[in-house]
Amino acid sequence: MFVNLTEVLLNEGRTVTMQIEPELAQVTVGGETYPVSGRAAVTLTITNVGKGKAEVRGEGRIVFRARCGRCLKDVEETLELVIDRTVYAPDRMPSPEDGDDQEYMNGYQMDVEELLRNEIVINWPMKILCRPDCRGICRQCGQDLNTGTCDCDTFVPDPRMAVIKDIFNRRRANWKMTAPTLVKCSKCGALMVPHRVCKKCGTYNKKEIIAVD
Repeated sequence: MFVNLTEVLLNEGRTVTMQIEPELAQVTVGGETYPVSGRAAVTLTITNVGKGKAEVRGEGRIVFRARCGRCLKDVEETLELVIDRTVYAPDRMPSPEDGDDQEYMNGYQMDVEELLRNEIVINWPMKILCRPDCRGICRQCGQDLNTGTCDCDTFVPDPRMAVIKDIFNRRRANWKMTAPTLVKCSKCGALMVPHRVCKKCGTYNKKEIIAVD
């Protein structure tokens, strides 16, 4: 739906108030499409605030259907819209670098549906839930935890520990048991660890170090 703003944009101090019935049947946010189940009339007040420049202010409300982000139940969500925009005549249009590309303006015509879509995206909720304390579903069996419990193991290991465990397993795989190297004692001929005192005769390099009974 287009609204002609020529009169407001070209006449300083001019104010126009209008009520518009939006025709949105669905909205698309983040690649997902949500059906609109209810909408209220949008009241817009458009005021000239300078040559070729006007402020658009208004309020609206839409109701759309979506799925709970935890238990996946169908829910109806109400989105309150507060519109506060500045629009320009074609010869006063700011550059895109100023942060508002005015996609809803086509010459002196304002596309109300496109304006509402912009406001819907800006005001879209971070998380959609059937209720604030929704417990979600079991990730293993799919049981709705709002209506009952299950016997699944709910332990969730810390993913940081998996890295440490992997390092430990790799090191353990390289561990080997090796037999010690033995040599004969130069005095008594008994087998002994190199560079150690012979446990049998108590000598090292044929010199008595400790007394052996």
